[in-house]
Amino acid sequence: MSELLISSIEKHISLTEQEKDQFLSLLQSKKVRKKQYFLQEGEVCKHTAFVSKGCLRSYIVDNNGFEHILQFAIEGWWVGDIMSFKNGTPSTQNIDALEDTEVLMLTKETQQELFDKCSKFERYFRIIMENSLIAHQTRILENISLPAMDRYKNFAKRYPAFIQRLPQTQIASYLGITPEFLSKIRHQMMYQKP
Repeated sequence: MSELLISSIEKHISLTEQEKDQFLSLLQSKKVRKKQYFLQEGEVCKHTAFVSKGCLRSYIVDNNGFEHILQFAIEGWWVGDIMSFKNGTPSTQNIDALEDTEVLMLTKETQQELFDKCSKFERYFRIIMENSLIAHQTRILENISLPAMDRYKNFAKRYPAFIQRLPQTQIASYLGITPEFLSKIRHQMMYQKP
């Protein structure tokens, strides 16, 4: 379970065995069953979580009761409501499991303890936050400037594992379209010349 996390971290920073052990000692593990919440709207996000197995989704529910997916998180990804986590305010998001999932979690306090003991981790978390910001900014720009078919093509190219793994309804929600419209897009793409 922790091997994937260490491997992910070492893509960005190098760690000694002592630093690995120190980091792993601060983590809490948790299993989240399919359809179970990791975080519900209104709760304060007490943990940021690394997905070691399974798939989570982060979403909001609008005033009309429609879900809008903000993020998927599969193995090797971090997830949490960063605003709630950092500010200690109630979350506006829900995070639940689309599959039986296992996560490794850090509290705000243990993350700060980690930064105090080993400043390399501040660099690691800065890098993943920058990457997350780039992904969110790219998504916003695509949502306001590209037609749905192009958004779907970019999603499929960027996240090929999601296309086979996630239900079409979840992908449609992420793209901001109906499942029926996504079906039409996929049908059209089958008959387009490459």
